[in-house]
Amino acid sequence: MSALDGVGPALQGRLERLGIHSPADLLFHLPLRYQDRTRVVALGALRPGQYALVEGTVALTEEVRRGRRMLLSRIGDGSGFLTLRFFHYRSSQVRLLQAGRRLRCYGEVRAGATGLEMVHPEYRVDPDSGGNATEDRLTPVYPATEGLSQYRLRQLCRQALDWLPRLDLQEYLPPDVLRRQGMPTLEQALLEAHHPSPETDVAALEAGTHPAVRRLALDELIAHQLSLRRVRQRARSFRAPALTIENGLESRLRQQLGFELTGAQRRVLSELQTDMTAPRPMMRLVQGDVGSGKTAVAALAAVRAVASGFQVALMAPTELLAEQHQRNFARWFEPLGLSVLRLGGRQGVRERRALLARIASGEAHLVIGTHALFEQQVNFSRLGLVIVDEQHRFGVHQRLALREKGTHGEVLPHQLIMTATPIPRTLAMVACADLDVSVIDELPPGRKPVTTVALPETRRADVVARVQAACASGAQVYWVCTLVEESDVLQCEAAEQTAAALAEALPELHVALVHGRLSGTDKSAAMTAFERGEVDLLVATTVIEVGVDVPNASLMIIENAERLGLAQLHQLRGRVGRGETGGVCVLMYHAPLSEVARTRLAAMRETVDGFEIARRDLALRGPGELLGTRQTGEQRLRIADLLRDQDLLPVAQREADRLLAQKPALADRIISRWLGRDPDRYVQA
Repeated sequence: MSALDGVGPALQGRLERLGIHSPADLLFHLPLRYQDRTRVVALGALRPGQYALVEGTVALTEEVRRGRRMLLSRIGDGSGFLTLRFFHYRSSQVRLLQAGRRLRCYGEVRAGATGLEMVHPEYRVDPDSGGNATEDRLTPVYPATEGLSQYRLRQLCRQALDWLPRLDLQEYLPPDVLRRQGMPTLEQALLEAHHPSPETDVAALEAGTHPAVRRLALDELIAHQLSLRRVRQRARSFRAPALTIENGLESRLRQQLGFELTGAQRRVLSELQTDMTAPRPMMRLVQGDVGSGKTAVAALAAVRAVASGFQVALMAPTELLAEQHQRNFARWFEPLGLSVLRLGGRQGVRERRALLARIASGEAHLVIGTHALFEQQVNFSRLGLVIVDEQHRFGVHQRLALREKGTHGEVLPHQLIMTATPIPRTLAMVACADLDVSVIDELPPGRKPVTTVALPETRRADVVARVQAACASGAQVYWVCTLVEESDVLQCEAAEQTAAALAEALPELHVALVHGRLSGTDKSAAMTAFERGEVDLLVATTVIEVGVDVPNASLMIIENAERLGLAQLHQLRGRVGRGETGGVCVLMYHAPLSEVARTRLAAMRETVDGFEIARRDLALRGPGELLGTRQTGEQRLRIADLLRDQDLLPVAQREADRLLAQKPALADRIISRWLGRDPDRYVQA
């Protein structure tokens, strides 16, 4: 950046706050909007709300006090008058704006007490001198930061555009691709995006639908696809243990499961086994709706690794889900003589030391835990398979950190990633470009769809009566609250108060409480009691969102359902309807509902298909929230928008494959153009 005129350390620091580290970064720092300064508008033709360039002669300038000190200057051009209002000004401005001076101003026209006015407009004195002609192109307004003016940003972007010939940004897309997409070349797109002509469709530019912006979005999507393919290539350049031994453990485990696999489970298991028997690292994502049987497939894959003499690590996003996995896998594995350990965050020093020793010695066949699994002191003897549950809650770097635990020289463990939050195909092209994708698209036979109803909170008494009736018939019930502590702002019922109130209203029922602030022992005890049927009504926060499997639970009440996203509501609903009697989910809400909340609740009533839910969730919330990236503060894409530009994703994939096959050096330059000093930008979730 220092090569640009006037860029010193202070200015460079401000630019870096905007993610601008090079002249090329300036080129892809697109305007938010545009101002039309190509023509002067007569004062008599002005209307409130418009932004306009005007000229006039100062008739009067005065300082006044009307509650606060301000400077008023009235200009005219023969067709009308306009007042310029300044709340912050210097004494030199009073002298500069004296009567008779000619001004050119730009700003928003507002209706004032004495006619039309502009508040703090940009202005120039004596515009006919000093080469102050009107602009011949629209004026860009860029995303800025404190201490960096629009004027300075415009100067720098103009310099960067002048540098285009030496920035090696030659067009690399074939003419037929550009023609089919109706796009300009890369250089033409940059010039049009930064300095459009007055005839340009500004609304399309600002909305990102103009061909110039779409060409730049396509460039970024190609860079994104290339970078994730490079991640994949690097991983595939390593070797992995070929897990080929099948010594009867798998068939014995199938008997332990107690049910027949569905056709979809068998198909996905076959894909996993094909990957795991190859001498290169498996990198596969298994998607499946709630209750489709992903855990059973993962267990069969794990047995294959253990039979081949390797350890397995299973990483879960929460302690509660890790505990649930431990109970399930122990029930399946221990009768086979296999050791299942859980590494938790709340274990004592002596217990933890003993567990670490068993992991390091290889005595532990399957190790289950949360983020604690990839802490430095955790060492595996022979890690052959890494299973990551609910992958959208972990970044790629966290997955890679766990995989590194099993690295021996050039040998890496296989990696299986599971999610019960189906990712729409469009988003999967972006989020999972470094992975192979398998889909379990079939529910076990006999599973009945869950009936979903939405009721206002005013019908709470009816809901409590429904709970009483369900428990009287022998069923169990979940009652989900969204917060542990009472909050007047969010109007959410406190789980502890709700549990107490329900226990008082339904004294014949055994009510238990689970939330994130309970100790691991207390949570486990409550969940175990519920699983055994010793608890009729379990009041819980959203910690039960994933992994909990109690077939006798056939009714779920979700309070403040309007506060939750579609994916989370669908996950919670998936806890019921796992038995032979089906299930009912009651979404209890506070009126009035926002339009978004109304749309969410309608979607929950209309479909139980997780992929359809995910598609609607993507449309409502956007990809950042669905992938769990928005809260990290990482803006994954600068120009492209995954919803707006989804039709460009297949094009980006094809062109990325072509470039890697035919022009790998150019592919590296494209990645560098967009990522610069941040080569892992697109893998930080």
